[in-house]
Amino acid sequence: MPALLALVVLTLSGCGSGGSGGGYTFAWYILSPEDPRGQANLSFLLTGFWATISISTLAMLISLSIGLLVALMGIAPRRWLYVVSRIYVEFFRSIPLLVMILWVYYGLPALTGLQFGVFVTGLICLAVSDSAFTSEIFRAGLQSIKVGQGEAARSLGLSPWQTMRMVVLPQVIRAVLPALGNQYVYILKMSSLVSIIGFQDLTRRANELTLTEFRPLEIYSFLVVEYLVLILLVSWGVRVMERRMGTGVHGRN
Repeated sequence: MPALLALVVLTLSGCGSGGSGGGYTFAWYILSPEDPRGQANLSFLLTGFWATISISTLAMLISLSIGLLVALMGIAPRRWLYVVSRIYVEFFRSIPLLVMILWVYYGLPALTGLQFGVFVTGLICLAVSDSAFTSEIFRAGLQSIKVGQGEAARSLGLSPWQTMRMVVLPQVIRAVLPALGNQYVYILKMSSLVSIIGFQDLTRRANELTLTEFRPLEIYSFLVVEYLVLILLVSWGVRVMERRMGTGVHGRN
C-alpha cells in the first residue's frame, strides 16, 4: 500500500506548476519519496493507517455483536423486548455521529464526571451508531429464513440456541455479508470524524501536516488517495469472501 501511494505521489509530481498567469503553483515535492522532506511527510501521513484500520475494525466487531443482540430482541415473542429494540434503533440511528462524538467527549464528563480517552470515545460512538444499522440488517436476514427450518431443527432435538447457532445464523451471515461489507466501508469513512477530538488517524495527520506545510491542496489530495486505496482494498476483500462463501454453498449442493 505505501508503495502504491508513493507511485501516486510521483505521478502527481509530474503535474507541474501553475502558468505564468498567476495560477496555483503545485508543490508535490513535499510528498515526494525522493526528497528527505517528502519522505518525512509521507511517513507521518502513512502512520495514520493503523489508527484508522484499528478503530474501524474494533468498532465493526462490537457493532456486529450489539446489532445481532438487538436484532434478536426485535424478533423475540416478548413485546417488551421488541419495544426496547425499536427504541434503541430509532434513537441511535437519528443522532449524527459527529454530534454523538462531541457529546460523549465533552458533554458526558460535565454531566457525570466520567471521561473516556480519545480512542475509547471514538470506538464507543462508532460502534453504537453503526449497531443501529447492523441490527436492521440482521433483522432482515433473520426474517428471511423460513420458519420451517427452525421447526425441522427442533424436531431433530436441537435446542433453540443450537438451532440459532447451527442452522439459522450461518444462513443469515451468508445472506447479509454484502450489506455488512458496506457497513464496514461506512465505518472506515466515518472514522475520520473522530479526528475532531484529536484521534491520530489519517485525517488528523493530514490536518496537522497542513498546519506546518501550508499546502492543503496537495495534502488533502493525498488524503483522498489514501482513503480511496483503503476502501478499494476492503471492497475487494469483501467480494473475495462473497465468492468463497458462494462456492462453498454450491459445492455442497
